[in-house]
Amino acid sequence: MKSITIKGSKRESVGKVATKAIRNADKVPCVLYGSENPLHFSANELDFSKLVFTPKAHTVVIEINGDQKINAIIQDIQFHPVSDKILHVDFYQLSDDKEVNMEIPVIIHGSAPGVMLEGGTLVVNKRKLKVRALPNNLPDSITVDISELKLGNKISTADLDSKDFTILHPDNTVVCKVRTSRASMSLEEEELEGEESNIEGEAFAEGESGSGEQ
Repeated sequence: MKSITIKGSKRESVGKVATKAIRNADKVPCVLYGSENPLHFSANELDFSKLVFTPKAHTVVIEINGDQKINAIIQDIQFHPVSDKILHVDFYQLSDDKEVNMEIPVIIHGSAPGVMLEGGTLVVNKRKLKVRALPNNLPDSITVDISELKLGNKISTADLDSKDFTILHPDNTVVCKVRTSRASMSLEEEELEGEESNIEGEAFAEGESGSGEQ
């Protein structure tokens, strides 16, 4: 998995006044967990753009005061409810021998016969999947091949098993499926209505014919 570097400065004070001053300077207060003691630091808000506002998943290299580098992942992030400004970020320090949980984007690959040949609609239920893995085994993405997906078929998490990571969803969680499109359903309903009308018309004609014979 690719990494993005965040350059930070260790915080000497963690009170409300200091935190407000950090935000006013267009910086983000952060905390790194995973070691004996949490590490409080701040980083430029612009440095988070490639890490937060992207569909891709990344690990992070945190540089503290230019001389200390720590591998980590984002554990939690808080946004302002109106402006979407980043208010706070929690990181978790990575260890090569310790598994971590992370959300990984789903990439749909191929063309489904159920869509191309049968007029169905592809529905993607999961854009991301949470997995557990050692840091070196974290995938950049999870590819879902739909090249054999026919109308009414689905792909669940049980179909995406990997030796490198464990998917933290029930096996019956649907990732994507091909369902009958609304246009096809409307056409079928129209055809059924037409058939019912024909049957009623034939029955009426037979009734009229029988009445004439009497």
